[in-house]
Amino acid sequence: MNNILICDDDKDIVNALKIYLTNPNYKLFEAYNGYEALEIVKNEDIHLILLDIMMPQMDGMTAMAKIRENGNMPIIMLTAKSEESDKILGLNIGADDYITKPFNPLEVTARVNSQLRRYTRFGAKIQQPEVYSNGGIVVNDKSKTVTVDDEPVMLTPKEYEILKLLISSPDKVFSPKEIYSIVWKESPLSGNDNTVAVHIRHLREKIEINPNEPRYIKVIFGQGYKMEKGRRI
Repeated sequence: MNNILICDDDKDIVNALKIYLTNPNYKLFEAYNGYEALEIVKNEDIHLILLDIMMPQMDGMTAMAKIRENGNMPIIMLTAKSEESDKILGLNIGADDYITKPFNPLEVTARVNSQLRRYTRFGAKIQQPEVYSNGGIVVNDKSKTVTVDDEPVMLTPKEYEILKLLISSPDKVFSPKEIYSIVWKESPLSGNDNTVAVHIRHLREKIEINPNEPRYIKVIFGQGYKMEKGRRI
């Protein structure tokens, strides 16, 4: 039995998806905002989530970031054709796929079945590493400690989360909006890019020998930030 959560603030859409997914092997749960979705995920063993982006109280992006703290079940975004940027951001935050409204029933069932097969095949639980390292930087996520060239470094919680995000995917570029969504667990608004930039600057001052010529956290002009693969010097 697969437990599937359908989350959309439009009850007609939820009801339509319930009809499309009528299957003796599926147990369907429904939610109408991010808060309700989080509560169900907390209390039930959910195997797949269909998640709308634009919802009141807590939107889908914020809910997805919170779910991804502890859960790796497939998440399929429900988006409108006009939400192209949201699709890209959602996939970077942690979505596995998306379905564009209005839905094709056959496409819905095909994508759900595909994600469930992949989830079952590769295992529901994937252990995240407890220690990340790059060059002279070591992040121990179990003890929440950081050392640079064997010297302990004290970071604020947000600086720590930014560093962990970057070091866990070396050479991957994250836009300021992506960093804000993942670390602050909120939908990015105007002005959030500057918030991220300030935290990056403070982080560099603590982990770089020369913050003005960083060897680890690099700016990719017009795109964002990345942790460059380094070596101990």
